[in-house]
Amino acid sequence: MKIYTKTGDKGSTSLFGGTRVGKHHIRINAYGTVDELNSWLGLLRDQEIDEHSREQLITTQDKLFTVGAILATDPEKAQLKNGKERLNIPLIDIADVEHLENEIDMMNETLPQMTHFILPGGHTIVSYCHIARTICRRAERMVSLLHENEPVDAMVLTYLNRLSDYLFVLARKLSNDLKANEIKWIPENKG
Repeated sequence: MKIYTKTGDKGSTSLFGGTRVGKHHIRINAYGTVDELNSWLGLLRDQEIDEHSREQLITTQDKLFTVGAILATDPEKAQLKNGKERLNIPLIDIADVEHLENEIDMMNETLPQMTHFILPGGHTIVSYCHIARTICRRAERMVSLLHENEPVDAMVLTYLNRLSDYLFVLARKLSNDLKANEIKWIPENKG
């Protein structure tokens, strides 16, 4: 596989299916943000964290490659399989969302009840997780904007929404594991 093709030298790129769009196109921004999120998850995975969380991050990174492939495919050029419209790539489905929900529930069982918003931070590893969470929210916003203009599989939006929830709870779990202090946000009363 050749890394450089020179076809993007003038500011355009090709979607799966061959359609060329500007590198600033919302579809490119959407899957580029998913790629950025995936890189942050790789950094988080490389930290001193428990094996189960590391394995879950690998699974999530795999799913994000699927999300990226879905977003990088021109919906008008998706191929038909078995008489149904289907991308020629794996899809995100309800089982992927339910997996995240189960992980969230398992982690929440071991954490103190949350009574306030929490300021991001407390430990470098926790901060990496919060950065990933905010990038996930940005990816979700990008995909939502794309969906207003071009069709996007609804499960992609659902998955990204649940993934940001998962990353928030994972940050809390990592804080707990690392015995990092969670600082509650308590608004000042200025009146």
